Amino acid sequence: MEWNKQKIKGLLLVVCGGVAFYCALQRLDAVLAALGWLLGILAPFLLGGALAFILNVPMRAIERHLFPRNRKGAKLRRPLALVLTLVAVIGVLALAGLVIGPGIADAVMSIIREIPAAFQRLEHQLTALAENLQDLWPLLEEQLMKLQEESQWQELSAKALEIAKAIGAGIVSSGGFIGGVVSGVSTFLIALIFSFYILLQKERLARQGRQVLYALLPERGADRTLEILRLTGRTFSSFLSGQCLEAVILGTLFVVSMSILRMPYALLVGVLIALTALIPIVGAFIGCAVGALLILMVDPVKALVFVILFLVLQQVEGNLIYPHVVGSSVGLPSIWVLCAVTLGGSLMGILGMLVFIPLCSVLYALFRTFVKERLVRRKVPTSKWLDPPPPAPKKTKK
Repeated sequence: MEWNKQKIKGLLLVVCGGVAFYCALQRLDAVLAALGWLLGILAPFLLGGALAFILNVPMRAIERHLFPRNRKGAKLRRPLALVLTLVAVIGVLALAGLVIGPGIADAVMSIIREIPAAFQRLEHQLTALAENLQDLWPLLEEQLMKLQEESQWQELSAKALEIAKAIGAGIVSSGGFIGGVVSGVSTFLIALIFSFYILLQKERLARQGRQVLYALLPERGADRTLEILRLTGRTFSSFLSGQCLEAVILGTLFVVSMSILRMPYALLVGVLIALTALIPIVGAFIGCAVGALLILMVDPVKALVFVILFLVLQQVEGNLIYPHVVGSSVGLPSIWVLCAVTLGGSLMGILGMLVFIPLCSVLYALFRTFVKERLVRRKVPTSKWLDPPPPAPKKTKK
């Protein structure tokens, strides 16, 4: 009888789930609007949780080395570790800004200085082109006269004025640019304060979360959920550490290589590529584009050499450094790292590239454990799935 009750309950859940899914598909626009509204409300807290997770990686390492044997300083360990973490993060960002800012400013000034000469070259080229196209000038003049007669220029000017007014109204209105900036800043500040609370009370919040799980779920289900959450936390932390280490290695390679080749902006380009390399696989290409443009303003030949150097180091990074540093840190084979980056980038862009590697690592570990348990439960001999031994060499007759 008990089995029948469970079976009926399962069937009811399946039917209710199917009906709910069908209704959601019928009103997909309303469901998406509701999800967007809910995400807008939860955005500060989701962002705060992400910030807390990121800051917890260096904070945990700092906290282990603060007052390890001093019980009196135990109460100050957590707040002091948080302050030191914030100082370290702000210091790294400020140092990167001090390195990148002046270089970008010099490049912009160089481009501004080159503009008059570029216009002169363009004027000479247009003059030469006009001399070669003298036969077409009467036709062009006739078309220009028709445009003036039809007053199309006035219409275009009126449309441009309307667009400018609309943009100005959007900026001034509360829902425009200024409103978006204020909303974004307020969301970030709330998220930052929320992340501080999480970091200062993380053990207490974790204990409360475990209480909720064991209160709502069966003991076996709660144990399995906590096991998956711990695996997810370890994987994401290892991925974050591995990604930062890979970025530092790649940036150092560029600084050393460019210094040896006597290229300009070696430190600037190295720091820029290290920052953009935090985006998996494709991030370094952004730094390459900016670096090539900066070097192009100084010496086009060295810019070409830089692009070749980047392609070489990118092959080294993509085939050796990244799969081994990041892949080993999350326990994911190299081929699956590439698949995760490709899939995440196709579905969610840059955010997907950052999230899908540790997410696929968690799924890979869970599926691998599931397969091993199934093999043991079904008593499949290892000889069935292990690689066959290599054939013995044939003995040659003398």
